[in-house]
Amino acid sequence: MASLDCSAEQLAQLLGPNTTAAAAFICNKFSDVNNKFTDTNYAVDNTYLLFSAYLVFAMQLGFAMLCAGSVRAKNTMNIMLTNVLDAATGGLFYYLFGFAFAFGSPSNGFIGKHFFALKSIPTRLFDYSNFIYQWAFAIAAAGITSGSIAERTQFVAYLIYSSFLTGFVYPVVSHWFWSADGWASAANTGNLLFRSGVIDFAGSGVVHMVGGIAGLWGALIEGPRIGRFDHSGRSLALRGHSSTLVVLGTFLLWFGWYGFNPGSFLKISGTYAGGGNYYGTWSAVGRTAVTTTLAGCTAALTTLFGKRFLSGHWNVTDVCNGLLGGFAAITSGCSVVDPWAAIICGFVAAVVLVSCNKLAEKLKFDDPLEAAQLHGGCGAWGIIFTALFAKEEYVNQVYPGKPGRPYGLFMGGGGRLLAAHVIQILVITGWVSATMGTLFYILHKLKLLRISPEDEMAGMDLTRHGGFAYIYHDDDESNKHPFELRKIEPAAPTTILTTN
Repeated sequence: MASLDCSAEQLAQLLGPNTTAAAAFICNKFSDVNNKFTDTNYAVDNTYLLFSAYLVFAMQLGFAMLCAGSVRAKNTMNIMLTNVLDAATGGLFYYLFGFAFAFGSPSNGFIGKHFFALKSIPTRLFDYSNFIYQWAFAIAAAGITSGSIAERTQFVAYLIYSSFLTGFVYPVVSHWFWSADGWASAANTGNLLFRSGVIDFAGSGVVHMVGGIAGLWGALIEGPRIGRFDHSGRSLALRGHSSTLVVLGTFLLWFGWYGFNPGSFLKISGTYAGGGNYYGTWSAVGRTAVTTTLAGCTAALTTLFGKRFLSGHWNVTDVCNGLLGGFAAITSGCSVVDPWAAIICGFVAAVVLVSCNKLAEKLKFDDPLEAAQLHGGCGAWGIIFTALFAKEEYVNQVYPGKPGRPYGLFMGGGGRLLAAHVIQILVITGWVSATMGTLFYILHKLKLLRISPEDEMAGMDLTRHGGFAYIYHDDDESNKHPFELRKIEPAAPTTILTTN
């Protein structure tokens, strides 16, 4: 909000002679009111950011329910515990290192170098609410990876990879594309890549591709679960034990995405030039929620009918994954595209997901939650989609300070933005492969990655966590009712002997 200026000298001229003291008094009161408005502006924006952070954090519950429903009952406790520890270890390591590596400005284009353990926070640019919001994003990336390597990974491997991903790998990527100092950031107006920078507004690449590619390497190095493919290489379904939990998790993620995408504005009270009193950041926030909704809905329906055509079934799990694929794709361009373009995004995202799943099956790649295909494949499509459909008006509003910035190829903006986004896909793939791929390989060589075949067959809940997640019978004899229904076995056939 622009500051309101008051000059005692100018005001004294209007009030007449001998009124300098009165003019000074009025201007001081005027300045006090202006400061109150400024304080209120900061409070509103920080409250909005904190509320968005809480929504994004609630996605962890969605991840937990989705993961639990997508694995077999014998591994439920294990996958739930890994989701809890993604948040816990991510919180500590992002506090110590991650936030500094990501947003520690001033710094170089590769990595941040200030704000370790939140030293010197708050500042004019960053408050504690920024840390909470960005931490919620970091643990979302770790949660994506955990789904790819579910049902066969040692617990210590989860702790190691989650700490490394949230404390170093993900923060470096977010610095490149989101920090004002990042070498490819659209906010780095002094040194824009291809004069445009990368428009990855809420993280189709920064969050989803990072988590998806990390999961890809973990699943590739571990190999498929026992029984996923038979001796002839034919695919066998190892279905999750609860579609109810899958649907619950999907709706929780859908709810949280309204903090993930619209919340990435980081504020809500800004105004746009020429927009009047009714059009500002709050309008762009609403539009972003609309594009997010339309992309997810279109992807869900496309997956529904596509899988019905391919398999002959109306499969609720496939529809849920299609919905999430649409969300992952629109995350990059949600703020800079029109609602009609979001429908195209969702439709193609569903096609990309189904195609990636078919390819994974042919290559004998096993991902219990389809996380690598969904977040990696659909995230990559979302980056390309933004470079094709970003609208000039929205780009200049969301990324001010650089007039004439390139925008979507199909919208008449040339190919510079597309070139920058192709670079983004390549460098994220290379960085995550070099870091997380190497880490998973080292864990594999040290025999710290995959559990034993015996543990895998029995289930990690029993062998690693002391018992199953579900109680199917009451072991306490004192609580049993004195009258119980018992199964009545059919009587043995009676042989009648006759004598002649």
